[in-house]
Amino acid sequence: MAEITLKSLAHTYLTDPRSPEDYAIREMDHVWHQGGAYALLGPSGCGKSTLLNIISGLLEPSSGEVLFDGEVVNALPPEARNIAQVFQFPVIYDTMTVYDNLAFPLRNVKIPEARVHERVMEVADVLELTAQLKRKAKNLTADEKQKVSMGRGLVREDVSAILFDEPLTVIDPQLKWKLRRKLKEIHQRFEITMVYVTHDQLEASTFADKIAVMYEGQVVQFGTPRELFERPNHTFVGYFIGSPGMNFLEVTTRDGRMMAGDTELAVGQGVHDAVAHARSTNIKLGIRPEFIEVHPEPVEGGMEARVDHAQDLGTYSIVYLTLGSMALKARIEEDQATPTGKAWLRFPDERLGLYVDEYRVEIEQ
Repeated sequence: MAEITLKSLAHTYLTDPRSPEDYAIREMDHVWHQGGAYALLGPSGCGKSTLLNIISGLLEPSSGEVLFDGEVVNALPPEARNIAQVFQFPVIYDTMTVYDNLAFPLRNVKIPEARVHERVMEVADVLELTAQLKRKAKNLTADEKQKVSMGRGLVREDVSAILFDEPLTVIDPQLKWKLRRKLKEIHQRFEITMVYVTHDQLEASTFADKIAVMYEGQVVQFGTPRELFERPNHTFVGYFIGSPGMNFLEVTTRDGRMMAGDTELAVGQGVHDAVAHARSTNIKLGIRPEFIEVHPEPVEGGMEARVDHAQDLGTYSIVYLTLGSMALKARIEEDQATPTGKAWLRFPDERLGLYVDEYRVEIEQ
C-alpha cells in the first residue's frame, strides 16, 4: 500500500499553453493517504481520467511530481509502480478460465503455485466467483467479467493501490449497487489504497470515505459525502452534489436591504453584513432544496413565491417555485401538504452559504 502525493502537478496536451484553460490538469497539490477509500468525482472532460493515468504511469505530467510514500515515481513505468488499474471495460483473457485469469498476475511475478492457489481462492470467495473458476472467461456475463477484472487487481498482495476508472459503466443498473457494496467490503478487508473515478455522485458516496470533486482540471473540494452536501466549498460542488442541486441567488445590498434582482430577501443581519462587506460583484447565496422552509400560509419572515408545479417522488416531493424573477426548487417530505398557487418561503440563516467569486466564505452569525 502507498500514500500517493501530487506535488505542483499540472498537465496539458498542447505544446504551447498560454492560459489556465489550456491545461487538462491545472496545478494542484493533493494527497491520497495510505489505505484510504477515495473517489474522484466530476463531469466528463474535467480531467479525472487524465489524473488517474498520471498516477498509474500511463501518462507523464507536463510539470510537477507524483510521489509514492515520499519517493518520486515520474520516471517509473506502470509495471514498476505496483499499481492495479480497473478500466470501464473488463481487461481479461477470454480464452483463459476465470481461475487462470486471477492467477496470471501472480504467476507473472513467479509466486509459488501453492500461494497462487491460496490467493486465487481467497479473492474468488470475496467476489463470489468460486462457482465460475473453471469457466472460460468468454462465457461470462458483463458483470462477472468486470468482477474478474477487479479480482486481477486485488489478487497481488504487494499492490500499492488500485485505481478504478468508472468500472461499473457496463454493469446492469440493478447489479451496480451490489458491486459497489462488494468493493466497500473488499476495501475494509484488505485495506488497500483505492481511488475510484466516476461521474456518478451515488457511486462516489457509497464507495468512498472521502471524495475529491474535480471541475475544469482542479480539485475544488476534498471531503466526506456529508461535508460536500452540507458545506460545498464551490458553487459547482453545490450544483453537482445533491438531487436536485443547490439553489443559487445572485445578491447585492441596496439601501440597507438584501436584494436578489428586484426582490428583497429576508435574511439575518450576519448574512446581510457578510454580503455588504464582500469585495466582488460576483456574490451568490446558496441554499439546498432540503433546507428551504415552505409554508402554505403567510408566516413571519416569509417571502411570497409562486408555485409552478410539484413532482411527487413517493417519499418526498420537489416543488418548483418562482421568487420574484428567480426559479427555485424545494424539497418537502411526504407528510407535508404540497402547496398550490402560492407559498411562503424562509431561508434559515444557518443553512445559507455565501459564495464570492464562486468560492464559499464564512458568515459570522
